[in-house]
Amino acid sequence: METIKEKNNTDNILKRLRRIEGQIKGIQRMVNEEKYCGDILIQIAAARAALNKVGGIILESHMKDCLKKHLENKGEDEVLDNLIETMIKYTK
Repeated sequence: METIKEKNNTDNILKRLRRIEGQIKGIQRMVNEEKYCGDILIQIAAARAALNKVGGIILESHMKDCLKKHLENKGEDEVLDNLIETMIKYTK
């Protein structure tokens, strides 16, 4: 199991996730206050895009780590199989 190793990267991801958390709470408020559905949908799309961006950052880190391990292990397919499996699950 890989972890996000760079402190800068971890801080950036946590900052983005806190922002997304705020967006979700804002959406909950909008629903509770019975705001216009179109405005709520726009905020949902923005939160989804932000979450996709965070996922992309984490996936990039994971891919780099897996490929590095693959090259170090001189082509062990298990490392690449793991990467492919992760990418398939992420893109569903």
